[in-house]
Amino acid sequence: MSQLKLTRRQFFQVTGAGLGSSSMAVMGLANAADPVFARPAKLEKTTETRSTCPYCSVSCGVLLYSRKDADGKLRVVHVEGDPDNPVNKGTLCAKGAGVLDMIESPSRLKFPEVREPGSNAWKRISWDDAFTRIVKHMKADRDKNFQSKNADGTTVNRWNGFGALISSASNNEAGYLSHKVLRSLGVVALDTQARI
Repeated sequence: MSQLKLTRRQFFQVTGAGLGSSSMAVMGLANAADPVFARPAKLEKTTETRSTCPYCSVSCGVLLYSRKDADGKLRVVHVEGDPDNPVNKGTLCAKGAGVLDMIESPSRLKFPEVREPGSNAWKRISWDDAFTRIVKHMKADRDKNFQSKNADGTTVNRWNGFGALISSASNNEAGYLSHKVLRSLGVVALDTQARI
């Protein structure tokens, strides 16, 4: 086996050249010459939006990246965990990582629908109609089931025929307002998704 004999000067030249070329590769200069790296980055020309994962009560932070497609419609093209969110610090479970599939699902409901009594088909209605129907049903149920006094004659002002589940993805202010509005109607059965 032959030995490589280098002088001290040659040793420094070889190691300096190796160090220089590896440093250039780390800095990305080698990528500029490679046609594979000439393509635009995946998230280039996208808009980053912070949001909350809707799947469970943990409320992990997510980053949504969107861009306009050829038709001019804004589409979400990538979802990842938000590293600045104190809840998940950039990590996502399998459900959170699948948020993009939910957003782009062809079977995703994008407008209100109603199935009339006796019908087996769903029909599309406007948002105004949906809110009007909800309010009408709530009013009818409250009028029927509201209890102003209990058996002992004590004023209770409660509505036991209705319950509400408030989203854990809401901020404190939205949760507080939801709670106050529902309590003012006499709703007793109130809870938050965070307990499920």
